[in-house]
Amino acid sequence: MAILDSKGRLFGKVSILDVGAALVILLVIVGIFFFPGTTGSVAQIGGATKPVEVDLIVRGLSVRDPDALLKQFAEQKTTNIIIRNQPYGQVDIKSVKTLPSMLAVPQPDGSVKELPDPRSNSFSTDLTMTLVGKGQITKDGPVLGNSKIKIGTPVELEGMDYNFRASVIEVRVK
Repeated sequence: MAILDSKGRLFGKVSILDVGAALVILLVIVGIFFFPGTTGSVAQIGGATKPVEVDLIVRGLSVRDPDALLKQFAEQKTTNIIIRNQPYGQVDIKSVKTLPSMLAVPQPDGSVKELPDPRSNSFSTDLTMTLVGKGQITKDGPVLGNSKIKIGTPVELEGMDYNFRASVIEVRVK
């Protein structure tokens, strides 16, 4: 009795293609469960978890009552942060300061002076904020969630009645 017959069947019963497909499936299962490889995010690749302070600047935030927003930040003390469209979670708000609205005014002698904006109906506010969160410290710097946080990184802050973007201007590891 021959091992392969004229139709390509083993022992006249099982197709050699079926045996090959079964071996491929078996190897995939063994590869998934016994040799899973390296999994995880950038933040899990080592490094200690430490408090990270992030300074943000918010330019041109359109808000009717900036004092009410500042009061809300003072009362809630936390906000949700999204870094590069990846939600990180909640971080603590350490401080929020409004920046004065200034205008460049040309002077008669040709120089330019920076003076306070006299307009009272401006609904544009500039803020600096300091946020504190826990981050992994890697060789490339701090990582919040799965995202590296560096100067210039755009972040999004979200709360009950606000959602706006800001830019990182300083990162400190405590």
